[in-house]
Amino acid sequence: MTAKRKIFVVDTNVLIHDPTSILRFKEHDVVIPIVVLEELDNIKVGMSEVARNVRQVSRLLDELVEKANGDISHGVKLPSVTKDIETGHLYFHMEEARSPLPFGLSSHSSDNALLGITLDLSKSHPDRQTILVTKDINLRLKARALGILAEDYTNDQVLDDANLLYTGASILDADFWETHSKNMESWKEEGRTFYRLRGPKARAWLPNLFLYSNEQRPFEAVVRRLEKDSAIIEVVKDYASERNKVWGIHARNREQNFALNLLMDPEVDFVSLLGQAGTGKTLLTLAAALMQTLETKRYMEIIMTRMTVPVGEDIGFLPGTEEEKMGPWMGALEDNLDVLQETATHEHGAWGRAATHDLLRSRIRIKSLNFMRGRTFLKKFLIIDEAQNLSPHQIKTLVTRAGPGSKIVCLGNIAQIDTPYLTETTSGLTYVVDRFKQWEHSGHITLQRGERSRLADYASEIL
Repeated sequence: MTAKRKIFVVDTNVLIHDPTSILRFKEHDVVIPIVVLEELDNIKVGMSEVARNVRQVSRLLDELVEKANGDISHGVKLPSVTKDIETGHLYFHMEEARSPLPFGLSSHSSDNALLGITLDLSKSHPDRQTILVTKDINLRLKARALGILAEDYTNDQVLDDANLLYTGASILDADFWETHSKNMESWKEEGRTFYRLRGPKARAWLPNLFLYSNEQRPFEAVVRRLEKDSAIIEVVKDYASERNKVWGIHARNREQNFALNLLMDPEVDFVSLLGQAGTGKTLLTLAAALMQTLETKRYMEIIMTRMTVPVGEDIGFLPGTEEEKMGPWMGALEDNLDVLQETATHEHGAWGRAATHDLLRSRIRIKSLNFMRGRTFLKKFLIIDEAQNLSPHQIKTLVTRAGPGSKIVCLGNIAQIDTPYLTETTSGLTYVVDRFKQWEHSGHITLQRGERSRLADYASEIL
């Protein structure tokens, strides 16, 4: 091993989380202990995402060993994922841990074996930093208690802080119009009002960013197009008005109005909505989906899917078809359809109730994530609920299923992640919000206010 380079001992959960993680350590050396290979071997069978990732890791390791012609005694040179970046070597540690561990730490535990191996390497290479990389918080705590350097795997971290995540809306300064009114142009097209603005603020905007002011006459607009030295903005449609209801639903606050503008816009192919429970994410999305599927016929069908992560005890295998198995996970869909069916009854009578009920049976498809690979959705309105529980790799698999004429909406709350080893900064939902914010055919809004009931609002504050 070359001097001055760090030694990273990689845990199994890091390889499962990112199958190409061993290529992300730049010029430093990577060590995979035999205990990690054993754990990978035990979980490689099956059709789960974990098993697929393990098999990908195994294939990558096999390719690297083949390139070294089977001689791995002096390490395997790691390939560079970026030009002109020096890489280190991969080593397989085949020896048993020799460093004694404190009383109470069983040597038969794979976690404790990793601690022992990291101690061994730090003693045999005192001139170099030896660091254990794991996504297991408890293992990192044990390592630090023993004086071992330990880190989380953060290569896939999108942001340093979740509070820095793009919100999709920006308030205009009180003096905005004075500083940006010079050379301003305005015009109307088919009843829509547009402005062309120049200035330092306009150059910093992003496509489909919503702008608003809190003056006596509130101003709400969306950035439609960015040019070299100017931005074209359009006054948004007011979905809070009774005459602009979407399937009987109208916006109750500013963020809901922005969300409906994105959901109803045929030029926006990808929408992400963040917000805590009760902010209206699912209700608004379903209302827009029903309107554009049943009435305007823009989409042929609604497809809804979500990550099935149990909060309490798992309820085991469920009988029935794919949709019947997904039924228990789709309580939010049923609850919101009850609301939408009620609005249809009030506005359209018995026909509205029958039409909504019929749509539930024939136009909404509930799909499992396990069967999404290899599919292409044409003219479909795809809703991905609880998207915060998906990894960046999983959400990429879903979003790339979109065919011509389809729209994808991701819903979630990054403060409520149930998937092990995912955090607010590494969630797939955070990943797509950050990566799509520059694209002119995507939009994002963070919903702030809950709109359930006074009981729910009070409970959120007091409990």
